[in-house]
Amino acid sequence: MSVTEILFTPLLKADSGRPLITHYDDATGSRVELSRATIANWAAKTANWLRDEHDVEPGDPVAVLLPAHWQTAGLLLGAWWCGARVVGAGVDARVAVVPPGGKADADVVAVASLHPMGLGAGAPVDYLDDVRVHGDDFTPWSPVPGSTPALGESTVDQLVAEARELGAKLGAEPRVLSTLEWDVPSGVLEGFLAVLAAGGSLVQVSNPDAGRLAARRESENVTLQLG
Repeated sequence: MSVTEILFTPLLKADSGRPLITHYDDATGSRVELSRATIANWAAKTANWLRDEHDVEPGDPVAVLLPAHWQTAGLLLGAWWCGARVVGAGVDARVAVVPPGGKADADVVAVASLHPMGLGAGAPVDYLDDVRVHGDDFTPWSPVPGSTPALGESTVDQLVAEARELGAKLGAEPRVLSTLEWDVPSGVLEGFLAVLAAGGSLVQVSNPDAGRLAARRESENVTLQLG
């Protein structure tokens, strides 16, 4: 099974309406909260888009060159769902997803707007606009082997074990406030996958205003802070 099926699907089945990520951007003042079910829809659309439009197969590199963001969460889970290997900058990729103005070495470079309401970027290959036409459910053509590369140099089995080890240190079902960036591979593992492995939810703050973090910890019922 894929990383997404192992670490995320059980959370979806347990309580699909529970928040998975609450994203603040202190530079713009935006707050967006998405449930497990909504992120699952984005992930399914992404997996279908990668496989059906761009022929991504298990082990193929997909470069995720985005900051920590709710759009990035859907992209990561979708990439793993279809068996892709998530890579960072400087690695040739089948598909790369970049922020507006970003560049990458890839067969296909798509732009994610990072708009809080999910509006497209108007790019020739626009991640958000392109994935919308794809289905809200995804079924792999065949199971993803545990030996498939999943993140950097880690296989599916290795990555799941690493995430569960870090997740155990966070406690059960934590509500985590984080300012960590999701650099590949360590930031994605520590700031995103470990929270999933713990069955938790994430309050992710971009461009953090240090003066607001204490109030956020209280208003969002945070039990733990990263970064």
